[in-house]
Amino acid sequence: MLHGFTGCSDDWFPFVDRLIDGHLLIIPDLRGHGRSTNPGTSFTHRQCALDVCALLDSLGIDRCDAIGASTGAKTLLHVATRQPSRLRRIVLVSGTPYYPAQARALMAEFSAVQRSEDEWQFMRSRHKCGDDQIRALWAQGDIFAKDYDDMNFTPPYLATIAAETLIVHGDRDPFYPASLALEMYMAIPRARLWIVPNGGHVPISGNQSAEFIATASAFLR
Repeated sequence: MLHGFTGCSDDWFPFVDRLIDGHLLIIPDLRGHGRSTNPGTSFTHRQCALDVCALLDSLGIDRCDAIGASTGAKTLLHVATRQPSRLRRIVLVSGTPYYPAQARALMAEFSAVQRSEDEWQFMRSRHKCGDDQIRALWAQGDIFAKDYDDMNFTPPYLATIAAETLIVHGDRDPFYPASLALEMYMAIPRARLWIVPNGGHVPISGNQSAEFIATASAFLR
């Protein structure tokens, strides 16, 4: 289970009891998030995918199911195309094959400037490696906004994904319009698409959590 950008493994804890049936759950903090350091200082979803594969190797796991939200979903696209046999079923929540203009505009505004004390305290409660770790996360938005290499999945490349895939996407996502979810659905051979009505970015919490858990659990079974 892979969390979103500036998130951490704790984000999945409200779902654990209801998703654990029949599964051993592996819930890491991605590079530079939570309790994980980032020795290379830079952050890419490609590198996160290498980290995930290395983690699975270390645990002796050849094949697994996976759920990823936003950055977690983008990481899973890299895993699924780099090592197609590694993943049996994947749930991609608010992923994207590339960054559209509207996402780049929002990400370019993402910085550490003029953050309130409440925002700092919230981030400190999630990320345990010091304020420099938090500043690095906030600085990453502008890097994402200018990058055209890390997320650049064409339909022929997505067509190499062997895993059964459930794409979950809000119809009001401010970063990635639902048309991008449709693009992935059309390109990935064994895909299913669930557009969440009135759903924003990562529409799986609050009053939408019960339906997500029921749908994801049924899919993974």
